[in-house]
Amino acid sequence: MKNYILNNSSTNPHAAADPQQPGTTQQATPLTADAVIEQIRALRAQLPAVAALNVKERRALRTGATNSEPIVQSSLNVIGVSGNVASALGQPVENVRAMQQDAIFWKAVEEEARNFVEGIAGANAIRRQKLARLGAQAYLISSQLAKDPENEVLVPHVEEIKRLKRIARRPKKPATPVPQQPSAAPATQVPSTSSPDASSAEKKA
Repeated sequence: MKNYILNNSSTNPHAAADPQQPGTTQQATPLTADAVIEQIRALRAQLPAVAALNVKERRALRTGATNSEPIVQSSLNVIGVSGNVASALGQPVENVRAMQQDAIFWKAVEEEARNFVEGIAGANAIRRQKLARLGAQAYLISSQLAKDPENEVLVPHVEEIKRLKRIARRPKKPATPVPQQPSAAPATQVPSTSSPDASSAEKKA
């Protein structure tokens, strides 16, 4: 009987990872930022393999036309068809099945982690927007109150905000080009100062 590698479409990585039954809800306690960082670091220490790749390494491992998923899938199926191929590779078909299933599940983990980071980034953007709006309102209110001598304590703060706003609106100066060293001028030949009459007199002498 022929053995084939698992097909990507036949495996649901979320089937065994979701212990909650449909219709049940669980109230989660919000965590502080410090608690989240601590849990992420603890989880990272428990992961079987974590590799931070630089740009060059990611480019080298990037999936290309020659190793796209359909091509890899069809190539791996050969191992299940022929025992000679498995023997030549030194990889039993069971090991390859396990590697492929592992890659499918960890791909799902990658997507969940990416969604997790994007959610945090979105929440941070909203927080910064709220703070910017509150800061703008505080500046407008303090600018009006600073006109009253009773609120003179606000004057230096308002002036400082105005100074920072002027700096922010100021266009950035272009980078100063490095002056090039002038090349040495070629040596000029000094013309002879002797007159034609003097040279002819020397010949006659």
